Amino acid sequence: MFRNYSRFGLNRWLLLSAVLLTAILLSIVVREPIAAQQPLAKPPEGQTYVGTKECAACHFEQFMTWRTMPHAKGFEILPAKYQGDSSCLKCHTTGHGEPTGFKSLQQTPNLVGTACEACHGPGSKHAEVAKSFGQKKLSEQEQAYVRSTIHRMQTKNVCVECHLAQTHKPHPKYDK
Repeated sequence: MFRNYSRFGLNRWLLLSAVLLTAILLSIVVREPIAAQQPLAKPPEGQTYVGTKECAACHFEQFMTWRTMPHAKGFEILPAKYQGDSSCLKCHTTGHGEPTGFKSLQQTPNLVGTACEACHGPGSKHAEVAKSFGQKKLSEQEQAYVRSTIHRMQTKNVCVECHLAQTHKPHPKYDK
């Protein structure tokens, strides 16, 4: 009788251990999103510009579409003598005048033209968060969190900084 009781106790102990181990493993694999993965009310402050190559790494289709648009060629269409003129560069490049924005074609070639971050704002935190997930397929909650780290469109109307309706603001006089 003692052997049966001992075997019964051992089986109970093994079953309880297996259930506990399974619960621990499931809590690791199927965990609720942590607070840091909840969508943010607004993108984090203090981000830096990362440029089109960084954006294209995840948003290749959008990048390829952008490459065919006039905004992508904003810098190229500037006559050479105006490619250093701040009054032109604020509209024909991305982030010109900002600490991490366009400086020159040599220093910041990924910020020429009116690129992704001209409308969505600097993307360093967005890129960092997106990369932290690696290549895995994101859940809806994870996608919402990654998207919340950058503006869908900046809160100010960035288009009117260079455009009035369908045309440009009055251009300064320049020689082509």
